[in-house]
Amino acid sequence: MNRRRAREYVLKLLFQFEFTGSRVDLFSPQDFWPQEKDAEELRGFAGALFRGTVEHIGEIDRVIQAAAEHWDLQRMAAVDRNIIRLAVYEVLFRKDIPPAATINEALEIAKKYSAPEAGPFINGLLDRVVKEAGRQGER
Repeated sequence: MNRRRAREYVLKLLFQFEFTGSRVDLFSPQDFWPQEKDAEELRGFAGALFRGTVEHIGEIDRVIQAAAEHWDLQRMAAVDRNIIRLAVYEVLFRKDIPPAATINEALEIAKKYSAPEAGPFINGLLDRVVKEAGRQGER
Protein backbone atom coordinates (compact mmCIF):
# COMPACT_ATOMS: atom_id res chain seq x y z
CA MET A 1 0.00 0.00 0.00
CA ASN A 2 1.21 3.48 -0.83
CA ARG A 3 0.69 5.56 2.33
CA ARG A 4 1.41 8.84 0.57
CA ARG A 5 -1.35 8.11 -1.87
CA ALA A 6 -3.70 7.37 1.04
CA ARG A 7 -2.74 10.70 2.62
CA GLU A 8 -3.48 12.48 -0.66
CA TYR A 9 -6.97 10.99 -0.58
CA VAL A 10 -7.35 12.17 3.01
CA LEU A 11 -6.30 15.68 1.98
CA LYS A 12 -9.04 15.69 -0.66
CA LEU A 13 -11.59 14.40 1.85
CA LEU A 14 -10.61 17.01 4.45
CA PHE A 15 -10.81 19.74 1.84
CA GLN A 16 -14.31 18.56 0.89
CA PHE A 17 -15.32 18.25 4.55
CA GLU A 18 -14.14 21.78 5.31
CA PHE A 19 -15.98 23.37 2.41
CA THR A 20 -19.21 21.42 2.61
CA GLY A 21 -19.42 21.55 6.39
CA SER A 22 -20.96 18.11 6.43
CA ARG A 23 -20.00 14.52 6.82
CA VAL A 24 -18.21 12.98 3.92
CA ASP A 25 -19.13 9.50 2.73
CA LEU A 26 -15.75 7.78 2.73
CA PHE A 27 -16.68 5.09 0.26
CA SER A 28 -18.64 7.04 -2.28
CA PRO A 29 -18.34 7.88 -5.07
CA GLN A 30 -16.66 4.65 -6.06
CA ASP A 31 -14.67 6.28 -8.86
CA PHE A 32 -12.89 8.40 -6.22
CA TRP A 33 -11.02 5.35 -4.95
CA PRO A 34 -8.55 3.21 -6.91
CA GLN A 35 -9.63 -0.23 -8.04
CA GLU A 36 -6.23 -1.89 -7.69
CA LYS A 37 -5.38 -4.92 -5.56
CA ASP A 38 -4.37 -2.97 -2.43
CA ALA A 39 -7.29 -0.54 -2.68
CA GLU A 40 -9.07 -1.98 0.36
CA GLU A 41 -6.01 -1.51 2.56
CA LEU A 42 -5.51 2.01 1.17
CA ARG A 43 -9.15 2.91 1.89
CA GLY A 44 -8.83 1.49 5.41
CA PHE A 45 -5.73 3.52 6.24
CA ALA A 46 -7.12 6.67 4.63
CA GLY A 47 -10.46 6.21 6.38
CA ALA A 48 -8.78 5.86 9.78
CA LEU A 49 -6.72 9.02 9.19
CA PHE A 50 -9.72 11.00 7.97
CA ARG A 51 -12.05 9.91 10.79
CA GLY A 52 -9.37 10.56 13.41
CA THR A 53 -8.58 14.01 12.05
CA VAL A 54 -12.24 15.02 11.92
CA GLU A 55 -12.94 13.56 15.36
CA HIS A 56 -10.13 15.62 16.92
CA ILE A 57 -10.31 18.68 14.68
CA GLY A 58 -11.02 21.12 17.51
CA GLU A 59 -7.96 20.04 19.48
CA ILE A 60 -5.86 19.86 16.31
CA ASP A 61 -6.83 23.40 15.33
CA ARG A 62 -5.96 24.70 18.82
CA VAL A 63 -2.52 23.07 18.60
CA ILE A 64 -1.93 24.52 15.13
CA GLN A 65 -3.04 27.99 16.23
CA ALA A 66 -0.72 27.88 19.25
CA ALA A 67 2.24 26.78 17.10
CA ALA A 68 1.54 29.27 14.29
CA GLU A 69 2.72 32.46 15.88
CA HIS A 70 1.35 35.52 14.13
CA TRP A 71 -0.71 33.38 11.74
CA ASP A 72 -4.46 32.98 11.96
CA LEU A 73 -5.55 29.45 11.10
CA GLN A 74 -8.35 30.66 8.83
CA ARG A 75 -5.97 32.86 6.84
CA MET A 76 -3.74 29.94 5.90
CA ALA A 77 -4.27 28.50 2.45
CA ALA A 78 -6.95 25.80 2.70
CA VAL A 79 -4.69 23.15 1.19
CA ASP A 80 -1.88 23.96 3.64
CA ARG A 81 -4.28 24.05 6.58
CA ASN A 82 -5.56 20.57 5.77
CA ILE A 83 -2.11 19.12 5.12
CA ILE A 84 -1.10 20.47 8.53
CA ARG A 85 -4.25 19.14 10.20
CA LEU A 86 -3.60 15.64 8.94
CA ALA A 87 0.05 15.77 10.03
CA VAL A 88 -0.82 17.11 13.47
CA TYR A 89 -3.35 14.32 13.89
CA GLU A 90 -0.62 11.79 13.11
CA VAL A 91 1.84 13.43 15.52
CA LEU A 92 -0.63 13.65 18.40
CA PHE A 93 -2.66 10.47 18.00
CA ARG A 94 -0.77 7.96 15.83
CA LYS A 95 2.24 6.81 17.83
CA ASP A 96 2.76 4.05 15.25
CA ILE A 97 3.87 6.65 12.69
CA PRO A 98 7.24 8.32 13.32
CA PRO A 99 7.04 12.14 13.34
CA ALA A 100 9.88 12.38 10.80
CA ALA A 101 7.86 10.27 8.36
CA THR A 102 4.78 12.41 8.98
CA ILE A 103 6.66 15.64 8.29
CA ASN A 104 8.33 14.22 5.19
CA GLU A 105 4.99 13.05 3.80
CA ALA A 106 3.38 16.43 4.53
CA LEU A 107 6.19 18.21 2.69
CA GLU A 108 5.98 15.90 -0.32
CA ILE A 109 2.21 16.37 -0.52
CA ALA A 110 2.65 20.14 -0.22
CA LYS A 111 5.11 20.06 -3.15
CA LYS A 112 2.41 18.45 -5.25
CA TYR A 113 -0.67 20.40 -4.13
CA SER A 114 0.49 23.74 -2.74
CA ALA A 115 2.65 26.74 -3.56
CA PRO A 116 6.46 26.43 -3.50
CA GLU A 117 6.76 28.66 -0.42
CA ALA A 118 4.43 26.41 1.61
CA GLY A 119 7.15 23.86 2.38
CA PRO A 120 9.26 25.90 4.80
CA PHE A 121 6.14 27.17 6.60
CA ILE A 122 4.66 23.67 6.99
CA ASN A 123 8.03 22.23 8.02
CA GLY A 124 8.61 24.87 10.70
CA LEU A 125 5.12 24.60 12.11
CA LEU A 126 5.16 20.79 12.24
CA ASP A 127 8.63 20.76 13.77
CA ARG A 128 7.34 22.97 16.55
CA VAL A 129 4.30 20.73 17.10
CA VAL A 130 6.54 17.65 17.30
CA LYS A 131 8.80 19.32 19.86
CA GLU A 132 5.87 20.55 21.96
CA ALA A 133 4.32 17.07 21.85
CA GLY A 134 7.58 15.64 23.15
CA ARG A 135 8.07 13.37 20.13
CA GLN A 136 11.34 14.77 18.72
CA GLY A 137 13.97 12.13 18.22
CA GLU A 138 11.45 9.37 17.52
CA ARG A 139 12.13 7.36 14.41
